[in-house]
This record gives sequence, structure tokens and C-alpha cells, in this order.
Amino acid sequence: MPFLLHPPTGYLDLMEEVLAARRKVVTVGVEMETAGWELEFHSHQKAQLMLSLAGVGTCEAEGGIWLVPPQSAVFVPGGMMHRVTTAGRIEGYAVFIEPDETRALPSKCTTIAVNPLLRELIIRSAHFPANYTQGGRESHVTTLLLDEISTAPIGGLHLPMPSDPRLRAIFEGMTRNPSDRGTIESWARRVGFSKRTLARVIAAETGMSFGRWRQQLNIILALQWMAEGSTVQQAALDLGYESVGSFVTMFRKALGTSPARYMAERSGTH
Repeated sequence: MPFLLHPPTGYLDLMEEVLAARRKVVTVGVEMETAGWELEFHSHQKAQLMLSLAGVGTCEAEGGIWLVPPQSAVFVPGGMMHRVTTAGRIEGYAVFIEPDETRALPSKCTTIAVNPLLRELIIRSAHFPANYTQGGRESHVTTLLLDEISTAPIGGLHLPMPSDPRLRAIFEGMTRNPSDRGTIESWARRVGFSKRTLARVIAAETGMSFGRWRQQLNIILALQWMAEGSTVQQAALDLGYESVGSFVTMFRKALGTSPARYMAERSGTH
């Protein structure tokens, strides 16, 4: 693999070479053990697709947080400010795409489901040199790769981030103390809203009810913790659920399977 990134060592030097390459696709392999590594807000002209094979990453951009569990990917359009954080041992790939090649690709940040063909095309493209010969086999592979990205189903692990400072205060409070199961009434009082006003503002800014928004945050936190080694029981406790069963029921309704099976299916251990 010509490019293998072990953040943060050598990150800036490698990215300078990758971003300078004038090819429609340049792919970098990523491996790291660093817990809680964070790449602060930045942007680049090239669009980026980040594929996770192990570990859980999150990408914050344009007023939202996108979760990237194993076997999923997040697409970030070129020029968009974004921040990346990680949980657990990370293995994956970062695909950088020239602006002229993104017309059929998403115009907004989004997660996408990765089928086996798209995954293998990404892995294969990571073996190409940055300035591979144009018009050859590498160009055909990257053309197919871009076609697969353009038709990939959109994922749903997205937490809209409100801009209202009082709603941001609620988010920060929930993140600092996720076991706090305060009601919408109690959270409204803490930030000076009425229950009705809080419900209206959060729906207007996130497109979700208060309960659905908090549930999405809980799922993101739980997946991050489990990627770092927490058990389902510990995740349920840390989120303030009265029983493991109620947490598993919530998780199953949201993602269609239990937390343990979800993690196993994405780690190749099932």
C-alpha cells in the first residue's frame, strides 16, 4: 500500500502529497491505536470519503454529527469545514476526489452504506501511486469506484446539531452527563424555555422530536463506547437506563438488531 497513515505522526506531510496529486481519486489506508484522536476543523478542495473497517469514527460538519461504524462510510464534499474524532482501534481508508469528479456525488455531508464491491474498489485504489498513469487500468477502477459511490444508499446515523445556543447547552449537558434522564420539561427549565417552546425549536432546527434527538445521541455514544471495549451492560448503565433490556429494546427499534449483534456484524466476529 503506497499510502499508509498512522495519525498523528506524519499526517501533514502525507496529506500535502495526497492533496497535491492531480488524479480523480487518491486513496489512503488508515491504521491507528490512538484513543480519542481528534482532527480539528479543517477543509480541503477535494471531496473525501472515509471508510471504517474497524473502530468508530465521527465527523462533525455543517451543523451535524455523522457516525461512521465499521463497514460504513461518510462523504464530505470538497471545501466543507469538518472535524474527525475516533474511538477504538481504527482501520479504514480515506478516499480523496478531485472537484471535477464530484458532480454525481452528494452535495451535502452524509453517511453511506458500503457494499462489498465498493469496499473492494476502495481497497484496490489504495494500492495505486498518487500520480498513476491516466487512461490506464487505474483510471477504469476509479471511474467504477465513483459510480458506486454515486448510487450507494444513504445511511441514517446522523445527529443534527442545533444552532440555538440554548439547545447547544442541552447537547453539551447530555454529552457530559449522559446518564441524566431528565424529562423535556426539566431540560426546558434549565435553559429558560417552556416545554412547548423547546419542542417547537428543536423540531425546527433538527427535524426531530426531543425524544428522538436524544435517542440518536444515545446510540452514537453507545456505539463509541462499545468500540472502545465497553459491554452492552455498561453502555446501558452509563446512559441511565433502568435495565439492559430497555436499552436493547431502544437500540433494536432504531437499528433493527441488538447492540451485540450490530457490533459483531461490523467486526467480522459473528
